[in-house]
Amino acid sequence: MTSHPALKYFRHDSPGVPHLWCAGCGIGQIWYATTSAIEDLGLDTDKVVWVGGSGCTGRMCTYWYKDVFHTLHGRALAYATGLKISNPELTVLVHSGDGECMAIGGNHLIQAARRNVDVNVIAVNNFNYGMTGGQFSPTTPRGATTTTSPYGNLENPFQLSEVIEASGGTYVARWTTAQPVQVTRAIKKAIQNPGFSFVEVISQCPTQWGKLSKMGSAKDMLAFFREQSVPASRAKDMTPEELEDKIIVGELVSKTRPEFVASLRNLPQQLKEEGR
Repeated sequence: MTSHPALKYFRHDSPGVPHLWCAGCGIGQIWYATTSAIEDLGLDTDKVVWVGGSGCTGRMCTYWYKDVFHTLHGRALAYATGLKISNPELTVLVHSGDGECMAIGGNHLIQAARRNVDVNVIAVNNFNYGMTGGQFSPTTPRGATTTTSPYGNLENPFQLSEVIEASGGTYVARWTTAQPVQVTRAIKKAIQNPGFSFVEVISQCPTQWGKLSKMGSAKDMLAFFREQSVPASRAKDMTPEELEDKIIVGELVSKTRPEFVASLRNLPQQLKEEGR
């Protein structure tokens, strides 16, 4: 019997084996996309570190078979920044859910983007706190029904990728789990980008979000993502009315500016040359 190609990267002695994700969840797809990107780039896996916090997405790191940091809720980027400063040769990957990275971890996220630290965030956006019961999160659409908004969410949502673009991220992309090939390509580009990279992947959560929002099964949600996706190249010529309820996908930002860790390490030489 042929085994799944990702199993060679899977930590079989993890306490959560086989895994903790619900049937139909998209996080497993994104885990596979990440390992595929690492393999396609031919990275030395001894120099790849996965960092995660709490929640369904934060546990992704615990299944990577090499080095991981399973950290505190919302603090994954603080650890990731420290890792990159201490050893710039590392490829540092951070997997974080929408609730963690934009709520309790929001300040860490925008500060890392502002500094342009060379770490790679793969943000899984399933519009709710799935692990703890389906509460509304910072990305939950206004009016949506969740366990903590039974009469409709009154808060306006963050658009994750746009927040990172405004904060200074040098590579920003958004895709959905209905576009797996593009997700892998985006993660590869993120890893190759010498600066702060952010890949938002909109994912199905049929157990909580699909049920509470009446979006249905994982299959129904994937079909919705596919139907509602609009390439960024086409979206720029569409009106706000035409873009309502659409998901803009594609590469949103790709630019260069000084990377924080390199600048920090070059500072002593720079001061010496300036005679300071």
